[in-house]
Amino acid sequence: MDYKTLLKTGLLASTLMASLPSFAETTLGISLQLPLKHHLGQNLVDFKQEVEEKSNGDIKIKIYPSAQLFKDSEVHQAVSSGAIEMGVMSLSQLAGTIPAVDVFYVPFMFPSQDKVEAATRPDSPVRMLLDEAIQKTGTRPLWWQAYGGVALLSKNKPIKQPEDMEGMKVRVFGKTLGEFVKAVGGAPTSMAGSEQFLAYQRGTVDAGMTGVSAVGPRKLYQVMDYLTLTNHADIEFLTVINEKVWESLTPANQKVLSDAARKVELQLRNKIKEIESDAIADAEKNMTVIHLDNNDIAAWRQATTSVKESFLENSGPLGLKVIQAAESL
Repeated sequence: MDYKTLLKTGLLASTLMASLPSFAETTLGISLQLPLKHHLGQNLVDFKQEVEEKSNGDIKIKIYPSAQLFKDSEVHQAVSSGAIEMGVMSLSQLAGTIPAVDVFYVPFMFPSQDKVEAATRPDSPVRMLLDEAIQKTGTRPLWWQAYGGVALLSKNKPIKQPEDMEGMKVRVFGKTLGEFVKAVGGAPTSMAGSEQFLAYQRGTVDAGMTGVSAVGPRKLYQVMDYLTLTNHADIEFLTVINEKVWESLTPANQKVLSDAARKVELQLRNKIKEIESDAIADAEKNMTVIHLDNNDIAAWRQATTSVKESFLENSGPLGLKVIQAAESL
C-alpha cells in the first residue's frame, strides 16, 4: 500500500470516527465561591469522589473554588444560561426572583436545628415548594447545604436586647434581614461576606450579621469584640445543575448524581451542629460570646414581629404557602 493510499485510508477512518456517537466521559464543572477547605468545599469534594466512583469514571466533576469563575450573585445566571453545568449559591440569591426563599430569614421561624432539619428534608413541604419554583428558572436543585445559624457581631458595644441595636449601622445580606434591623431601630447596609472584614475594621458599620461558622475562617474576631448568639435566622446554600444538562444525562447517571447528592447532604446536615459548636468555642478564645436566655429571645421575637408581615406582603401566594408549611412542622 503506497503513501497516498495510506493517507486516504487514514482520512476515511477519521471521517468515520467523527460521524460515530461519542462515548467519552462527561465532565461537569461546579462553581464555588468559598475555598475547598471550607465545609461547603469539603462537601463538594465528597460529592466528586462519590460520583466518580459510582459512575465508574463516566462522570468527572471539576470544582472551581474561591469564585474563580463566578461570584455568588452570578452563579444562578451562569448555571441557568449554560455558562457552567453546576454551581453552589446561597439560597438568598434567588430572593429577587423567588421572594419566598427568604422564609429562612423570617425571625425565629426555625429556632432550633431540629426544625431546620425538618424544613430542609427533600420530602418537606417547605423544601418541595421551593425546589419546584427554583426548577422553573432553568436550574434543578441537586442538594441543599447546611451553613448554620445567623449571629450578631458588634465592636465597641455588646448587643443583648433589641434596643441595643437602635441607631446602629448593621451589615446584612438580604432584604428580610434588613427588615429585622429596621424593626429594632437600626440601619441595614447590604454587603457581601467577603467585604465584612474591612467594613468592620474601618468602622463603616457598627455591627453585622453573619453565619457563626464564618467568624473563624474570615478572621472576624480580629475586628469585632462581641458575638451574640441570637440564632434568629438560618443560612442555606444549594447546588444546582442546568436543567438541559440534567436531561442530557442517562437515567443511570442521573441516579448516580441524585444518590451522591443525598448522601453528602445528609453528611453535612449531621455535621453542622459540631461545626457550629467548634466555631463558638474558637470564638470564645478571642471575643466575648453572648448567650441569650428564653426571656431575651422572647424580647427579640416581640420586637421583630413586623418582619413576617413584610415577608408575606413581598412574597405573594407562594410565601403564604411556605409560611404555613413551616408553621405546621
